[in-house]
Amino acid sequence: MRRPSSLRARLLLANLIVAGAALGTVVVAVSLVGPGYFAEAMGHRPGDPMGAMMDAATRTAFGDAVRGALIAAMLIAVTTAVIVSLALSSAIAGPVTRLAAAARRIARGHYVERVPATGEGELGELATAFNAMTSSLEATEARRIQLVGDVAHELRTPLTTLDGYLEGLEDGVVEPSPETWRLLRGETARLTRLVDDLQELWRAEARQLPLRLERLDAAALARDVIERGSRAAAARQVDIVEALPDGPLWVDADRDRLVQIVANYLSNAVRYAPEGSTVTVSGRGGADVVLAVRDQGPGLTPEQRERVFERFYRIDPSRSRSLGGSGVGLAIVRALAEAMGGRAWAESAGPGTGSTFSIALPSRS
Repeated sequence: MRRPSSLRARLLLANLIVAGAALGTVVVAVSLVGPGYFAEAMGHRPGDPMGAMMDAATRTAFGDAVRGALIAAMLIAVTTAVIVSLALSSAIAGPVTRLAAAARRIARGHYVERVPATGEGELGELATAFNAMTSSLEATEARRIQLVGDVAHELRTPLTTLDGYLEGLEDGVVEPSPETWRLLRGETARLTRLVDDLQELWRAEARQLPLRLERLDAAALARDVIERGSRAAAARQVDIVEALPDGPLWVDADRDRLVQIVANYLSNAVRYAPEGSTVTVSGRGGADVVLAVRDQGPGLTPEQRERVFERFYRIDPSRSRSLGGSGVGLAIVRALAEAMGGRAWAESAGPGTGSTFSIALPSRS
């Protein structure tokens, strides 16, 4: 016998089988136990002449009555079972059918698809989880589209510059002077830097960057980064203040990657800090070792705090581009921090109040 393919038909068949088994049990029980109870209720005892004479007639009458009652009960039970089974199977299969149809539409790229999460219990939880999944897919697709547009935009500027100067050199309009070659080399370097940053971001997010974890002192490492960045800070008349503990802050991390993270925080802070302001590099221990870089720059809105670690997100696009940022530095920071078992985040009380960028890594005693 071929089993039905639809969930509704399977549920209906299962309910009917259960109802049939229950009815069969009742029929067998009544057939075996009923006559004895009936004879006892009639007062018939073994050796009773009157009971013996009436036994055949009463048993026949009892059997006919029981069969009629069972047939009527079976008809009523089957009808009720079919109605109830149809209602239950529709109530269960309906939401599942809608989920399946929505899943097929999502597979075709319709990520705005949602299903009503009005049910209770497991079906309601399934619908809620399904809607959460589709929201995540929709957001991921939006980020993918934005990433493609951002990459195209970032590549367009240096390519346009290169094409214009090369055309000018070819037509003799632009002289092949050392300044021209320096400009062309600068644009190719910008393209190379962008491609390298994108490749590193992809490898970091895919957890394909080789990490050499070792026990190291995060406080000493931060001091080395401060020393390296002091010249750039002095050129912008920005003072770097060290607020690190005297003792070590032991963590398991990749030295080069942790230097990259702290250096990125520090260079960004110096780059956007007003002249004459201070940038503070601090650290603290505990269950997690936290290194933080605080500036007195323009600050962040709540939306900017949430999005500042996204690829190509810029608080001030024109200014960031003029300062040479590729737009993926903080995205790389977050991916590296997570790859080392930590996290990266930003804090700010609002515009004009400065910002604090932090990284936390599990401490190692």
